[in-house]
Amino acid sequence: MKTVFISNYINHHQLPFSEALYQRLGDGYRFIQTEPMEEERLQMGWGLDVSHIPYLLLSYREEERCRRLIEEADLVLAGWTKRTDLFLPRLSEEKLTFRISERIYREGQWKAVSPRGLMAKYKEHVRYRRQPAYLLCAGAYVASDFSLIHAYPGKMLKFGYFPPLRTYGDGVLSAKKRRDKDRVQMVWAGRMIDLKHPEYAVRLAGQLLKKGHRFHIHMIGGGPLEGQLKDRIAQEGLSSFFTFYGFLTPERVRDVMEECRIFLFTSNYLEGWGSVLNEAMNSGCCAVANAQTGAAPFLIADGKNGVTYWDGSYADFAAKVEELLVRPDRAEAMGSAAYGTIAAEWNAQTAAQRCLDFYEGWKKGQEAPAGSGPLSVAPRLSARWKYDEGKL
Repeated sequence: MKTVFISNYINHHQLPFSEALYQRLGDGYRFIQTEPMEEERLQMGWGLDVSHIPYLLLSYREEERCRRLIEEADLVLAGWTKRTDLFLPRLSEEKLTFRISERIYREGQWKAVSPRGLMAKYKEHVRYRRQPAYLLCAGAYVASDFSLIHAYPGKMLKFGYFPPLRTYGDGVLSAKKRRDKDRVQMVWAGRMIDLKHPEYAVRLAGQLLKKGHRFHIHMIGGGPLEGQLKDRIAQEGLSSFFTFYGFLTPERVRDVMEECRIFLFTSNYLEGWGSVLNEAMNSGCCAVANAQTGAAPFLIADGKNGVTYWDGSYADFAAKVEELLVRPDRAEAMGSAAYGTIAAEWNAQTAAQRCLDFYEGWKKGQEAPAGSGPLSVAPRLSARWKYDEGKL
């Protein structure tokens, strides 16, 4: 079987999925990168040594070879890239293609009425609605966006990003999180920009301190808000309650998460997915996550393997965190369940196998979405509605 994944560039979030496909298909798998990685991403530690990746091809160096591989492939997975011309021709040829997309109207579904925008969406998506083109929804609100333009009817499936999976023996993560018995360790990670609301962590610290809670917050990342955050922390006498790391490699981020009990996921509705949630859950953290982010409704069963808050409400967020500090046993149980969610289902190995299984079923005329997790049916869920499994 020949499979091609085409996207702007390969990164540490896509690498495990590609490795899983390569393990199964060998030389039958290729990843086609269509542009170099931006300098900002490189400075954040996203850069990879790609010289050792045997299945990687660069379309800007071998375009004709890449076009031929896409044309001949049994299955193509097309992520975000400006080079749609490389794969759109095959969509008219009854060849199975998975489009992978985050939200297209994350700033507001009212944009769906734009005539110019609708024409562009028609050319790239809607006109292929009767072809074997399926949408892999990298976020809980993707299906709702695409339903507005009547694209991929009955052909939208759950997907996401799949950072490296770490596995641990029984009790290993719990032991790491219990090293500091006097304080609850919490972690925030991401670019320090407006949409990710790192200031929530600072407001939270001041509130928790006044109520006598014992805690420490690890801040991973950097950005334009970093200086303001540090100034405010100093002014409020909170410096001893924070550790700032700057940008870390993905491996070091995971090391810090393993020592923490609670993950603070404060991004707003503009967060298309948010792979730090996968990483934190895999590290056994109990996440307190804004349900308007793309990953949260897919990964978190509220109250079972994490907790969610709504509408970006700081008050709701802070109340959920405080509940966990009062009930550390509950945080520990949900953190353990979070690890199980990633280890058992939301990981690259599972996603890769389900893509190949879906292809085999499609070839026989028996498309069979999974019952849950990657490649299961994506609900049409609005970011303005509360997510309740089974009550959409």
